[in-house]
Amino acid sequence: MLVIKRIHVKMRLKAGEEQRATAERVHGFYADKCPVYRSLKGSIAITTELVLEQ
Repeated sequence: MLVIKRIHVKMRLKAGEEQRATAERVHGFYADKCPVYRSLKGSIAITTELVLEQ
């Protein structure tokens, strides 16, 4: 039986350096608004990474 214990999400955002502060701020709180994250967070470790691309 396969059991998922952790998930790592790598988000690639095309944005300029001038939007970095906004992107990092939103990245910091978006998960609490996501219904999928909220339903899984008690049983699966979920981490995220934000990568800005030009």
